[in-house]
Amino acid sequence: MDLFDLGGKVAVVTGGNGGIGLGMARGLARAGAAVAVVGRNQAKSAAAVAELQGLGAKAVAIAADVSNGTGAAAMVDAVVAALGRIDILVNNAGTNIRKRPEELSEDEWHTVVNANLTSAFVCSKACYPHMKKAGAGKILNNGSMMSIFGAPWSPVYAATKGGMVQLTKSLATAWARDNIQVNCFLPGWIDTDLTQGARQQIPGLHEKVLDRTPAARWGVPDDFQGLAVFLAGRGSDFVTGTAIPVDGGYSVMG
Repeated sequence: MDLFDLGGKVAVVTGGNGGIGLGMARGLARAGAAVAVVGRNQAKSAAAVAELQGLGAKAVAIAADVSNGTGAAAMVDAVVAALGRIDILVNNAGTNIRKRPEELSEDEWHTVVNANLTSAFVCSKACYPHMKKAGAGKILNNGSMMSIFGAPWSPVYAATKGGMVQLTKSLATAWARDNIQVNCFLPGWIDTDLTQGARQQIPGLHEKVLDRTPAARWGVPDDFQGLAVFLAGRGSDFVTGTAIPVDGGYSVMG
């Protein structure tokens, strides 16, 4: 038995057309999974699908807004219609609004909560019947080191990522009897469009990250390929409810 062979499996990656999501999609595709790239930017999704197909994988683009239950249900229906089943869900969709708490509006709060946390709940709920019917499933949730640390410019983002860790634990305990494993990964400072924006807004961030990170570099999306394959494959069948940092040692640096 190859513990890292995903042949015959179908993976859904929300926000899979760039950044960490695309990095994980590459790993899943290389391991043999068919991949549904879910995102609202159709041009980016088409480019991501073309790249995954170039790796030899079957891949499709699904345009969807998964920040609400209606959109998540429609997305799942579209994936099943295109690929026949769902075995793996990567809840990676998300956004951030960097403001101090006294500057953050209620509407901005709800925008980030729905994009980051509600999306993970409704997508997981929509995928659950398909995984239960298949007798197995894997759910991978994108948390953050902001579930561990606080930052004055990140009250709503940190709240959603702390919530993601607890949602992971709840889903893991609820669905273990259905042979569905649910785990969370906590990205550190990864070089993506989102963090490039942070570097423009927060003076000195780049240097501070390098000084604090034992690996002495920023992470890149491809650093998530191996983790995706492990958490999506049979090698992690007895691993559930965890939160795994992927940060080059940032969170353990004294």
